[in-house]
Amino acid sequence: MRCSRMPNRRHSRQIMVGRVPVGGDAPISVQSMTNTETTDVAATVDQIRRLADAGADIVRVSVPTMEAAEAFGQIRAQVSVPLVADIHFDYRIALRVAELGVDCLRINPGNIGREDRVRAVVDAARDRGIPIRVGVNAGSLEKDLQKKYREPTPEALVESALRHVEILARLNFADFKVSVKASDVYMAVEAYRQLARQIEQPLHLGITEAGALRSGTVKSAIGLGTLLAEGIGDTLRVSLAADPVEEVRVGWDILKSLHLRSKGINLTACPSCSRQEFDVISTVNALESRLEDIRAPLDVAIIGCCVNGPGEARAAQVGLAGGSPSLIYIDGKPDHKVTNEQLVDELERVIRARLDRPPVEAAEAPPAATPSPVSRTG
Repeated sequence: MRCSRMPNRRHSRQIMVGRVPVGGDAPISVQSMTNTETTDVAATVDQIRRLADAGADIVRVSVPTMEAAEAFGQIRAQVSVPLVADIHFDYRIALRVAELGVDCLRINPGNIGREDRVRAVVDAARDRGIPIRVGVNAGSLEKDLQKKYREPTPEALVESALRHVEILARLNFADFKVSVKASDVYMAVEAYRQLARQIEQPLHLGITEAGALRSGTVKSAIGLGTLLAEGIGDTLRVSLAADPVEEVRVGWDILKSLHLRSKGINLTACPSCSRQEFDVISTVNALESRLEDIRAPLDVAIIGCCVNGPGEARAAQVGLAGGSPSLIYIDGKPDHKVTNEQLVDELERVIRARLDRPPVEAAEAPPAATPSPVSRTG
C-alpha cells in the first residue's frame, strides 16, 4: 500500500475566484497566465481554452492599457474559466475590468496612488464580490525597502506584502490572497513561511521567473513542493519560459506527487535498465501521448521487469510487470498476459475500460464554499 500521509494544512480564510474556492479546505488550485497580446482577442481566447483543457482552474491575463481592458471584456464573454486581470498602477483599468466581469484583480493597493483611488477600486471589488491578489516580487520591491535591506530578503518581501495588507485592512476588505515570489528558492520559501504566520488569507505560491522548461520545473518542484509538504499554500502558478500549458501540467504533477490532488493519469514508470523485457521509455511516451485526453484520476504503473514489477503493479489501479509475455494487473490482482508487441494498444484498452467503472472512492473531498471571517493575526 502506498503511503498517503497528508500534511496538516494551514488554515486560511476562503475566497471565491469566480466559481473556484481558494483557501479553507478547498483543493489547491492550479493557475497559469496567458502570454499572447491581450488585444489579440482570438489568440488569447484560444490560449485560455488550451489552458483550461490542460487543467487550469484559473487563468491570469495581463491588462496594461484601457484598450486591453476592452479586449478583456470580449475575452471574458467567450471563455468559462475564471479570469484574473493583472493590473499595475492605473486604477481606472481595474474599475473597467470590474465592470466587464473579472473574477479577481491582481493589483497592489499601495501602487495605485491616492487614497481615493485605492478606495474606489476596493469599493468596486466589494460591491461585485471580486477578490484581490496582492503580489509582491523580489525584483520590484519599493525603493525604501531596497535601501533598508540593501538586497531582496524574505523579510523585505514580507514587509512589502504587509504594507498592502494594512491598506486593505484599513478599508475593511478581507477577501484577498497574497504572494511573495522570488526566483531564489530559499528566499521564496522563507518569505512564505514568515507570511503564513502573520495573516490568515490564502497564499498564492510561485517561484517567479523560474527559468526554462527543465530548470524551471526543478526549481518550482523544490520550492513549491517544500511549502506544500508543510501545509502552506492554497493556489499555485509554475512560472516557466515555455508554453503556458506546460505550467499547468507541471503544477498538476507537483500536486499529484504529494497526493494533494488527482487529475488524469498518475504514472509510475521505471527508468529502465538491462533487465527490461520491453522498451519502457518508448512505451511510456506512447501511452502518455494517447491518454492526454483523460481527466479522471487513475494510478498506472509500467515496470519493465519482474524484480520490482509485481510490487509496483499491485499498488496501482492498472499495472504492468515486464516479462515474456508481460503481465497486466487490475486493481492489484494479476489479470492477463500480453505480448510485448501489443503492450501500448492493450494498456490503453484496459485503462479506458477501467475508467468506465465507478470509482471505489472519490479522488478529492468536495471543496468548502463558506468562508470564515478571519483577518490579520499578531
